[in-house]
Amino acid sequence: MSIFQTKVNPKSESFKQNRVDLLALSGHINDLESRVHAASNKKRELFKKRGQLLPRDRLALLLDPGSSFIELSTLAGYAQHDDDGDKNVYGAGIIVGIGYVEGTRCMVYINDAAIKGGTNMPQSYDKLRRSQDIASHSKLPFLCLVQSGGGNLFLQHLGFNRAGHRFMTQARSSAAGIPQITVVHGASTAGGAYIPGMSDYVIMVRGKARAYLAGPPLLKAATGEISGEEELGGAEMHARTSGLGDLLAEDDAHAIEMTREVVKGLCWNDRMPAPKQKEFKEPRYDIDELCGIVPVDYKKPYDCREVIARLADDSDFVEFKENYDSFTICGFAEIEGQACGFIANNGPITNNGAGKASQFIQLCCQAGKPIIFLQNTTGFIVGAQHEQEGMIKNGAKLIQAVSNATVPRITLNIGGAFGAGNYAMSGRSFEPEFLFAWPTNKVSVMGGEQAATVMSIVYENKQKSKDLPVDQEFVDKQAKEIVDYYAGVSSALYCTSRVWDDGIIDPRKSRRLLAELLDICVRGDKTQLDSNTFGVARF
Repeated sequence: MSIFQTKVNPKSESFKQNRVDLLALSGHINDLESRVHAASNKKRELFKKRGQLLPRDRLALLLDPGSSFIELSTLAGYAQHDDDGDKNVYGAGIIVGIGYVEGTRCMVYINDAAIKGGTNMPQSYDKLRRSQDIASHSKLPFLCLVQSGGGNLFLQHLGFNRAGHRFMTQARSSAAGIPQITVVHGASTAGGAYIPGMSDYVIMVRGKARAYLAGPPLLKAATGEISGEEELGGAEMHARTSGLGDLLAEDDAHAIEMTREVVKGLCWNDRMPAPKQKEFKEPRYDIDELCGIVPVDYKKPYDCREVIARLADDSDFVEFKENYDSFTICGFAEIEGQACGFIANNGPITNNGAGKASQFIQLCCQAGKPIIFLQNTTGFIVGAQHEQEGMIKNGAKLIQAVSNATVPRITLNIGGAFGAGNYAMSGRSFEPEFLFAWPTNKVSVMGGEQAATVMSIVYENKQKSKDLPVDQEFVDKQAKEIVDYYAGVSSALYCTSRVWDDGIIDPRKSRRLLAELLDICVRGDKTQLDSNTFGVARF
């Protein structure tokens, strides 16, 4: 046992200020997420008149009462296109997350038809793709509740090539043995008609569901044929004539009931070993203290061991090569009884730090322990001495180790994540099983101040080569513009808007979330699939 002894003083002025700043950031994120929910709720009366449930009400009815729901990328598309980031915050018009249905953990995808008719924004496809990827590697049944006007026609040039990926993934997932279950609550037209068409189970709501490649207006324009919606693609037609519909529901609630029955009939939990009852002790230090430990300004240092001590069971952290490098922290711990490894940063990644982390990753793979990466790095260290000592070579070893790790990787961006250090710490491009961020997250090729300095030097050298004077006013103006630009395009909100993470979380929720993510990963690895060569074909 190696209990970490904290050095944090909750009464210090720095702690108090960090707490004020971070809680303000977290509060802003919560407010924006509540606006996504409010945008949908505005259409409650309209849906009631239609005899339909709101999409989030469908979700509540689908999930087991009192069970957890991990909503993903709630602020996807923030401040882009029709999402103004203020009054209209849409979450890309879809709801995605992991929840329990009849005791089975599932990936749930829902068109929020109360937001712009459920039309797909460009980030809708990124959000969907991410949900499909997670369902595939974690072996989660995929539940799709459809009611969509299709792609946003005025933004189609940004989404068309992204959109097709869902159908390929749907086919491959079915072939791999991961059930694809679709409920058609309303429109599912054009390319969207292939969502039920490529699903293993299809439930359609009588009098509401519509699935056709071309709706009545387009059909008339293209061929001159006149047809009513029910005749062309109604639920009863598909249940009785085309064979697309497998189950016919009377209304939204009945469709959700049928969906739960289908999931129950999968007996999915029989495919994995029964979960073991694990005893564990809570951390010795209050997780609420995380808000005072981590400063909003990434340039201010702090010890990531203090973060780990508030995440790990009993604050028990067995550090690996503690004295070999002070900037890269590696060690073993447990979270709610699940053994794992931690790799965290207290600044740049040095030669020794890269070697240490590379060895540690191999040890985790040898022991079958998932790895949690806590990103807080300025990147690989630079300078003549460090280059001569083999920074490129040693950095490459770490990137090799991360790329080829055989255990699940979960990344939490808690501070800066700059340059190739972002890659080496299992950033988005290295495809960790999950990647969440704190409001303090910063992602960029370098810091704004460094970028400004580089451009100032370039300008000054250019002026000197032409024997011209340096305009200091121009230098100062350019530097400020660069710093401001980098602050905007590297912020947590900018990153989550583009689905560079799976969502921004309140630091105080980190331990519970990590525990659930670890369980998803471990159980996913143990789930046995029955694959076939083509996916379930609809005859």
